[in-house]
Amino acid sequence: MNLALSEEQVMIRDAAAEVLAERSASAAVRHAVEHCAGRDDALWRTLAGELGWCALTVPEASGGAGLGATELVLMMEQMGRRLACVPYFGTVCLAATALAHCDTEAARERLARIASGESSATLALPLSASFDFTGARSVPLFAEETASGYRLSGTLAQVVDGVSAELLLVPARIANEAQALALFELQGVDIAGLTRTPLVTLDATRPLARLDLRAVEVPRSALLARGLRAERALSHTAWFAALALAAEQVGGAQQCLDLTLAYTADRVQFGRAIASFQAVKHRCAQMMVEIEASRSMVLGAAQAWDRASAAAVAADAGADEDETLADLAAAKAAANDAFRFCAQEAIQLHGGVGFTWEYDPQLYFKRAQAAGAMFGTTSQMLSFIAQHVMARDERASNTAALVHAGHAQNVLAGVL
Repeated sequence: MNLALSEEQVMIRDAAAEVLAERSASAAVRHAVEHCAGRDDALWRTLAGELGWCALTVPEASGGAGLGATELVLMMEQMGRRLACVPYFGTVCLAATALAHCDTEAARERLARIASGESSATLALPLSASFDFTGARSVPLFAEETASGYRLSGTLAQVVDGVSAELLLVPARIANEAQALALFELQGVDIAGLTRTPLVTLDATRPLARLDLRAVEVPRSALLARGLRAERALSHTAWFAALALAAEQVGGAQQCLDLTLAYTADRVQFGRAIASFQAVKHRCAQMMVEIEASRSMVLGAAQAWDRASAAAVAADAGADEDETLADLAAAKAAANDAFRFCAQEAIQLHGGVGFTWEYDPQLYFKRAQAAGAMFGTTSQMLSFIAQHVMARDERASNTAALVHAGHAQNVLAGVL
């Protein structure tokens, strides 16, 4: 697999790194956490409105740049490296991805608003999504059909950017249609029957909220997708979110290493910088190995995702998709472990000050713990890979059996 980046992709990565290094430095992140509920509105206006980053993966027909997962993971790595306190993950990775799979004029209009930076949005997916929405087992909302539209009820325990998002996409089960899955939109901040409660969480750089819907009335036009289309949109978005989050984790792990290298180069013990101690060198080298391995897996999974998305429908399309999802699961598992390892090593190598508020490693440690539990834990991803391998081996075994049976029939026919 060729993981080399094109000139345009390098420009996207470097531009994101430069902007975020200046506008999302440690002081800006801490100010957003302490005074702005984890959101930097000035930075968001710059990224979404002035620089047009929200248009990155939006289809060109809706006013976007129409780029792919590879470009997005390069952007998300820099977001994670600087803990950017903006609703980019919820708006672009969740909401825009789901809207792109809804074949309605309303969905295309919402996408255009996201691409232009006019609207922030989120999709109320369970953070511990199983990635399989067949039968809507993991959807806690119910929709009851009324004369004028639908009535939504239920509670969403944890929603990314649930308080600030101007557009909410919520999946629900339509009770009077054999609980068929549907995707609805809720527009505006003040919606009758909807209560948004901000949550106190470990990672204060990514705001979460609980949404309580008590007989929220929506018109029929609020229905964006239903049935199989809704299931596919949600499953596709959950996997895409896992990929984007893995890239963000790689960026966080890289910053943990950078912070550690800078600190150990300045910290003097026994008359010499501790960076010169062999034990410290070995631990930093192991951090680098974990980062480079997970970065390669994330980039490879993104390229596989782009190839699968661009490929024409063929007889083996299902098998290709399975292979792509297995690559993505491996990348998320690797990123989970790499970020957690690098965050804890950063704290250890900072010594007694590593866990204190004045130093940044504790911010990354909290993000590592939170991100590792979202959209695919390591155990969930490894379990998926194991199931994929077993299913693949079973298909191969069945194919071999059919070939053997066909050969036997040919031999028997020749004898007779």
